[in-house]
Amino acid sequence: MPDMRIVVAVPLLLLTAACSTPPPATTSTDTPQPPATTAAPLQTTPAAATTIPPAAPAVKTCTVPNVVGLIHQTAQDTMQKAGLFFLTEEDASGQGRLLINDRNWKTTKQSAAAGTVVDCNTKILLSAEKIAD
Repeated sequence: MPDMRIVVAVPLLLLTAACSTPPPATTSTDTPQPPATTAAPLQTTPAAATTIPPAAPAVKTCTVPNVVGLIHQTAQDTMQKAGLFFLTEEDASGQGRLLINDRNWKTTKQSAAAGTVVDCNTKILLSAEKIAD
């Protein structure tokens, strides 16, 4: 009786050979390739981002009108028509009176010179003297 191990091993060898794919044929001109490896994904850290700051919004400019000698209310209106709205006022006499009725005051001085081109948000001080009643 034949050895039982050989009887079982031969069909297994035949089955294994039938299920496996043969290795590719190599010729002498083929260059050996390194074995394929499963590499971990590359982890990169982002380079320091070069950020370009946003361009500053263009400054809106206004030309300062000459309001010296005008009734204070007219001086304010003229400044506002030129785009200048940040206006302050003072009593030019130094008495510290409030300019309640702007039509009773005459502008004697302005802090920004007439004809000057300034940022429209520039604070402008108008000095005025009370007109005699």
